[in-house]
Amino acid sequence: MHPPVADDKNYYIYNQYGDNLMAPVGPVGIIPLLGSADFTESVNSYLLQRRTEYQEIKPDIGSIYPGFIRQDYRIRIKNYRFSSGEGKAVILDTVRGHDVFIITDVVNFSVTYKMFGLVNHMSPDDHYQDLKRVILADAGRSRRINVIMPFLYESRQHRRNTRESLDCAYMLEELFDLGVDNILTFDAHDDRVANAIPTGGFENIQSAYQIIKALVNTIPDLNFSEGRLMVVSPDEGGITRAMYYASMLGVPLGTFYKRRDYTQVIGGRNPILAHEFLGDSVEGMDILVVDDMIASGESILDLARELKSRKANRIFAAVTFGLFTDGLASFHQAYADGLIDRVFATNLIYRTPELLASPWFTDVNMAKFVALLIDAINHDASLSRLLNPTEKIRTLLDKYRHDQSMSAGI
Repeated sequence: MHPPVADDKNYYIYNQYGDNLMAPVGPVGIIPLLGSADFTESVNSYLLQRRTEYQEIKPDIGSIYPGFIRQDYRIRIKNYRFSSGEGKAVILDTVRGHDVFIITDVVNFSVTYKMFGLVNHMSPDDHYQDLKRVILADAGRSRRINVIMPFLYESRQHRRNTRESLDCAYMLEELFDLGVDNILTFDAHDDRVANAIPTGGFENIQSAYQIIKALVNTIPDLNFSEGRLMVVSPDEGGITRAMYYASMLGVPLGTFYKRRDYTQVIGGRNPILAHEFLGDSVEGMDILVVDDMIASGESILDLARELKSRKANRIFAAVTFGLFTDGLASFHQAYADGLIDRVFATNLIYRTPELLASPWFTDVNMAKFVALLIDAINHDASLSRLLNPTEKIRTLLDKYRHDQSMSAGI
C-alpha cells in the first residue's frame, strides 16, 4: 500500500503504510492557564471533532484506548493569588498517566489580580511563574508534559549584545530542568534560541499557511502576477521569513533596514532615525508586509508612509502576533487615511474586543492546527507534514489562481 497523501486525515494515527494503529502516549490532558481559556476551548472542540472521525475507521477505538475520546480533554486547575501577590497552583483533576499539554498566553494583559488592595494586570513574568507552578503541582505524575507557548517568553531577549540577561535561553533551560518534554512555539523571534537546549524537544512552527489562506479568502482580487504584488520585510532580521512568503507567492521581495541612533537608548533600545528601503520600484504595486509581530506598530506605520510616498497601491500587513501595545488609535487613523488596508494576525494570543471589531483587522484562526499538533504528538507521529506548509500553500494557491481564471473567463 502506498503512503497516504499529505492531507489524509488519518495519516497521523496510522503508520506511514496505513495498516497499524499507532498507540497514544497516554490520555490527552489539556491545561489552559489564565488567559488561554477561550483558545483552549476551541482547541478542545477541534480535537474532539477529529477523534470522533476516527470512530468511522475503528469504532472500538475508545475501548482499546480508554480516554481517547472524551467530550472534554481539559484538566481543571486553580491559580490562587494571596493578598500579598504571592500565588500557588492546584490541579483539580487527575493527571496520572496523562500526556499533558499546557497552553499559556504570556502576553495576555487582560488577566488581573489584587495585591495589597490594588488591581494588577498580569505581566509575562506573572504568566511564566504560573506555568512553573502548574508544572510543580503536576509533581511528575503525568506521563509527559508538553508546553504550548505560542508567543515565546522573552523571545526578543534572545542574544547578548552587552552586559545583559539572556532571559529566553534561561527560560528554556529552566523548563526542561523542571521536566518538560516538549515546547511548541510559533514564529519565534529568532529560532536559534533552541541552541540553548540542543537535546530538548523544541518546535518552532510557522503560521504561513493559515495567514496566506486568510489573505486569499479576504482579498479576492489579489494578483500574484509580476509587477502587481511585492512582499516586504520591515527589517533585516525578518528577511528569511519574507523570502519564504515571496518564494511561495512567486512575487518580488523588498526589505527595509532600520537606521538607528546608537549614541542613546530610549525605552531599552536605540531609537530609529529612518527606515531605508532596498528593492525595486513599488509604484502601483500591492504590498504585503510580513513580520513575526506588531508591538507598538510605530515601525510598520512608518514604513507604510514610506511605501506610499513611493506610490505603492494597497498595503497589507501579516503578522503572527498583534500586540498593539500603544493601542489602536494610530491604526484607526492610518486606515481612515488610506495608509493601511488590512492587518492579518492570529488568535494565538489575546486580542481586545476593539481589535476584533476593527474593519481593518482579520483574525486568523489557529485552533484547529493546534488540535492537529496535539493529536500527532500524542501518537508520537511525525510532525514534518504539519510543520512544513509548502505543499499545502502550493495547493491553496493553485486553486486560487484557477478560481481567478474561471472568474475572468480565461
